Amino acid sequence: MYALAEELFPIPRSITGEGVRQTLRILQREVPELALKSVPSGTKCFDWTVPPEWIIRDAYIVAPDGAKLAQFKRHNLHVVGYSEPVDRRISLADLQAHLHSLPEQPDAIPYVTSYYKRTWGFCLSDRERNSLPGGDYQVKIDSVLDEAGQLDYGELVIPATVADAPEIFLSTYVCHPSMANNELSGPVVTVALAKWLQQLPERRFTYRVVFIPETIGAIVYLSQNLDHLKQAVVAGFNVSCVGDERTYSYLPTRHGDTISDQIAQHVLQHKVGDYVCYSFLDRGSDERQYNAPGVDLPVASLMRSKFGAYPEYHTSDDNLDLISPGGLQGGFDLLQLSLICLEANRTYRATVLCEPQLSKYGLYPTARKKGDPKPKDLLNVLAYSDGRTSLLEIARRLEQPLWQLAKAANTLASAGLLEECPPMEN
Repeated sequence: MYALAEELFPIPRSITGEGVRQTLRILQREVPELALKSVPSGTKCFDWTVPPEWIIRDAYIVAPDGAKLAQFKRHNLHVVGYSEPVDRRISLADLQAHLHSLPEQPDAIPYVTSYYKRTWGFCLSDRERNSLPGGDYQVKIDSVLDEAGQLDYGELVIPATVADAPEIFLSTYVCHPSMANNELSGPVVTVALAKWLQQLPERRFTYRVVFIPETIGAIVYLSQNLDHLKQAVVAGFNVSCVGDERTYSYLPTRHGDTISDQIAQHVLQHKVGDYVCYSFLDRGSDERQYNAPGVDLPVASLMRSKFGAYPEYHTSDDNLDLISPGGLQGGFDLLQLSLICLEANRTYRATVLCEPQLSKYGLYPTARKKGDPKPKDLLNVLAYSDGRTSLLEIARRLEQPLWQLAKAANTLASAGLLEECPPMEN
């Protein structure tokens, strides 16, 4: 995962353009079944319109002494995203209106965009900005806003191994330029999850995985697939900011009561213990679109350090030093375990009346002495398997990890002591 992030990091991405296509092609190399799709600029999608495609070739400022500053080819955060073309001489006073920096982080380059209002600008460290000498500057942005362009995204559908299966939805975005936690951690972890899902011998769910530009990409995808998603999707996660090692975070769905919310909190409680629980009022990524009224998809966000909540966010300091193999592995493990729990969360019914004689099935010792442990997980799962209570609810009552009780349920089912209830009884 980290090596893939290293490969993708230098690519200049935006919500449209060749950087997105290049990124998607690399992801398709990793998962060949990933379908690459596009919609034309100008396409109406709900209250939005797909913008022109932004083509950026170069950008820089030439100081009065001839030094080149804010060079796009040295760091792609130096140019304001979606800057229109410019080639002119300008005074420092006039140039300042088009410069962006962060006084509170004097050595960081900020990430700034203007997708839907035509303008241009440069981003640089506040220390460099304050050192600019007076005089006239040459500003050059070699860009095109192509009305005949397109917005690109990737879609991967991993089918269930059973018929008529509901879907789990995973969404991540591929639109930010060189930032590691708030961007690349999401796609690289999601690719790893997709590879793992494809290798599972059994899948109760179909998995729909999308790699999209944030906000406009989610809106485009919903506008094309909303009816199907509302009918098919029973759980989902927005995957972003899953690469550092500082903490774990959870942001709920709008009402906080979906199976995604329950599974996320269960896994965090038993796998991590100490985590940051945010409110939906703290939303800021594509969970906004998936939880919009009328959309109402059960999509929550599981993260390491949440977007907007760490100092390096949306700056050049969100670099490859901020994420790590261990951080990415932690993000992967959290989401993988959540999917394992969704797969394992079944509802069972005991097949015998009263407590079965477990020793007949090799599940209880034929001779016991005081102090010998009882197979509590087996007995407790049997006790609550009434055809109405799911494993997740049993795990909540017992304060045990679902994945531990799933092993007990599988043992009992293999012995013929439990039967899974049909879907209409779940």
